[in-house]
Amino acid sequence: MARANTFRTSSLGDKIFDVCNVIFMILLVCVTLYPFLNMFALSFNDANDTIRGDIYIWPREWTLRNFEYVFSESNIFHATFISAARTIIGTAVSVFCTAMLAYTISRPEYALKKFVSITFIFTMYFSGGLIPNYLLIKELGMLNSFWVYIIPGIIGVFNMIVIRSFIEGLPEGIMESAKMDGAGDFVTFTRIVLPLTVPALATVSLFVAVFQWNSWFDVFLYNSSRQNLSTLQYELMKVLSTSNTTTSSADAFADAQSSAQMVTPTSVRATMTIVASVPIIMVYPFLQKYFVKGMVVGGVKG
Repeated sequence: MARANTFRTSSLGDKIFDVCNVIFMILLVCVTLYPFLNMFALSFNDANDTIRGDIYIWPREWTLRNFEYVFSESNIFHATFISAARTIIGTAVSVFCTAMLAYTISRPEYALKKFVSITFIFTMYFSGGLIPNYLLIKELGMLNSFWVYIIPGIIGVFNMIVIRSFIEGLPEGIMESAKMDGAGDFVTFTRIVLPLTVPALATVSLFVAVFQWNSWFDVFLYNSSRQNLSTLQYELMKVLSTSNTTTSSADAFADAQSSAQMVTPTSVRATMTIVASVPIIMVYPFLQKYFVKGMVVGGVKG
């Protein structure tokens, strides 16, 4: 009887936990999705109507005027191309080079693996600062250059740790068999290690791609004088600054309010958020299963 009561109590506790867990997850999803849905509603809602407020997750008066305003900038499509180029090239180069470094310091026969690891980890906590970094970029001749988007961030220390942890969890016998067959380190890395570390590489690729796509401050620092090297994020930042300036005047605001072509900083900001977020959101579902596996395995083995 006692054992039956214990089982019955445990079963009731499990049910209560499941209900609370479901309620918590639903609330978490709502809290996570609401900001994006609100930006969606504001971006597609008429700016005159947006001033009235009470726009939550669905537009009250549909319009594409906000997107027309954002994409009316002459350099916006070229800037999108530059953002896409730096994201694709930067992600591919960074992930490959970081994976090579991770493989190197994961090998037990590498005598300096501990020293190199500590040296890289040290850079996660301490840096030279903004001005020394700018002077370094200048001395390297990368000012007003596309490669300033790629080379400075070619190695990510956190990403290296994730990939190294994953590689260390691979069966050592696989790599030993490859070496017995005459494969060198580079062949072992490209033909054996890389295919087996796809989950970790997908996870790191997502991190790097999001960083590259969202970056604008490096454009401001190093390439602000080169319009042909401007990125989408930097152009959208300038659009927002312009919209704030042009609507700060009471006369200009009144003239715009009387026109159906009005835009406001709020509507432009929401539109910018949608334009900048959609490409990454479209990529994430294809990497989700690798992302979860890579984070779990890399974190446990770290």
